[in-house]
Amino acid sequence: MKNVLLLGLLSIAITSCQPKSKDKTENIAVVKDTIETLKKNPNFQWEAATVYFLLTDRFNNANPDNDLNFERNKETGELRGFLGGDIQGITEKIKDGYFSDLGVNAIWFTPVVEQIHGATDEGTGNTYGYHGYWAKDWTALDPNFGTNKDLDTLIKTAHEYGIRILLDVVLNHTGPVTKEDSVWPEEWVRTSPTCEFTTYENTTACTLVANLPDILTESDAAVNLPDALLAKWKAEGRLSEELDELELFFDRTGYPRAPRFYIIKWLTDYVNKYGVDGFRVDTVKHANENAWAELYKEASIAFELWKKKNKDKVLDDNPFYMVGEVYNYGISGGQEFDLGDKKVNYFDNGFKSLINFELKTDANKEYETIFTKYSKLLHTTFKDKSVLNYLTSHDDGQPFDQDRTNPKRAANVLLLTPGASQIYYGDETARDLTIEGTEGDATLRSFMNWNELDSIPKTKETLAYWQKLGTFRNDHPSIGAGIHKKITKAPYVFSRYFSNADFVDKVVIGLDLPKGKKSISVKGVFGNGTKIYDRYSEVELTVENGEVVLDNEYDIALLELVN
Repeated sequence: MKNVLLLGLLSIAITSCQPKSKDKTENIAVVKDTIETLKKNPNFQWEAATVYFLLTDRFNNANPDNDLNFERNKETGELRGFLGGDIQGITEKIKDGYFSDLGVNAIWFTPVVEQIHGATDEGTGNTYGYHGYWAKDWTALDPNFGTNKDLDTLIKTAHEYGIRILLDVVLNHTGPVTKEDSVWPEEWVRTSPTCEFTTYENTTACTLVANLPDILTESDAAVNLPDALLAKWKAEGRLSEELDELELFFDRTGYPRAPRFYIIKWLTDYVNKYGVDGFRVDTVKHANENAWAELYKEASIAFELWKKKNKDKVLDDNPFYMVGEVYNYGISGGQEFDLGDKKVNYFDNGFKSLINFELKTDANKEYETIFTKYSKLLHTTFKDKSVLNYLTSHDDGQPFDQDRTNPKRAANVLLLTPGASQIYYGDETARDLTIEGTEGDATLRSFMNWNELDSIPKTKETLAYWQKLGTFRNDHPSIGAGIHKKITKAPYVFSRYFSNADFVDKVVIGLDLPKGKKSISVKGVFGNGTKIYDRYSEVELTVENGEVVLDNEYDIALLELVN
């Protein structure tokens, strides 16, 4: 249906412009403008976003030439070394239409800044910083992931396809100390105590785990740049440039030269240079909340500057977006998070959304129970805010359906529950999460199972199901941002309604429907005589007596107005 609509609009554009056109060039321009309008999706809502989360090193290897750098050649524990995925690999899949076919409108990939050069060895075999969370230099990209040009190309390509980019950022810790990587100066980091997670202080003023030096994000004391970093910049021929930029930043802002402000400057440079649309912020509860408000302020300034300089590349009027990982945060707790002796509202400190750890548990409940709960909370407690729902992730040892026994149920819950949705790479292909020989979260981080798409029919069938739901969700912000209402219990049918200024969107969805002939009530949503379309079975229908009749073997219906 989407392709039919696209071709129809293009046909209208060409036909309507022909009497006035002087040559083919003008017609082509009109067609290009039409495509751009469709891609940019002016009705995009972050509250209804479909975010695809991937490990940069584990998704797609488009450039084998960058697979080995800094002599990272020690034998590692299972799935604890670099496997070759890179920034170019993400771009390649955007161009292939993989994300568009899945209805993805935002991509979050693990950090790509330069990682520690050495490996850690703590009982699981050697581990390198393949995951991106062990920063050595925030001002440089790690060559294992790619180059500045690769990142620029990725973001430009994503925007051309109407896809937003979320940069995964780490502010509160450096990478571990190894033989090749020295500890940062004590005026920058603490190396003890290890967090206990029972009070505000022993959650923020501590190291997340042993040998993960914690940035003194609470400090306002001015510090000097580490000698090792200065020497690195000098050897790379960019010392003067980096120092000059820092001078301009601190002159403009008036911030003290405290550790967090250096890193805030370095992180927001990626927004100013490349037009990153938002940040996914790591380990939020392990830093004082004011640091996040300051990060958001500077990121927003950088985003607005980029938009002024690149007006032809701006996707919409949405402000800079920040979603945070407050480990174990759940939507039922409201906007505040309890740290034991203090409650903190991170939504008041720069965050539009927080990752919701609760859906993976709710997923076992009846659909109506889940949908009603989330719709009510998001339109009361979280009005003008949101949560990012997920079922599986890179460091959650208790994901929903870890054995991948029911990927269709997972799709229904994740993509149809109100709120924004985070697909973890391979959710849509039932990628194995139980890899033999792994320890800890490594089992969740196998390479994307592209080979199974051609060799295992069930994998292809699973992907096709996710694609139908995903594209339907992308085309209808009412699914994530709208108001949920049950229409009938048996068969289970519900509606979603969303309005914003002069834009209105509404759909009717049926789940667990009987096979064969079935009547679906659309009463109160679509009037008699209305032409509607079932996106799942690809059949056009007419409403009669408040319902439509389907005759097929599918247990799902995705109903929308015929455009």
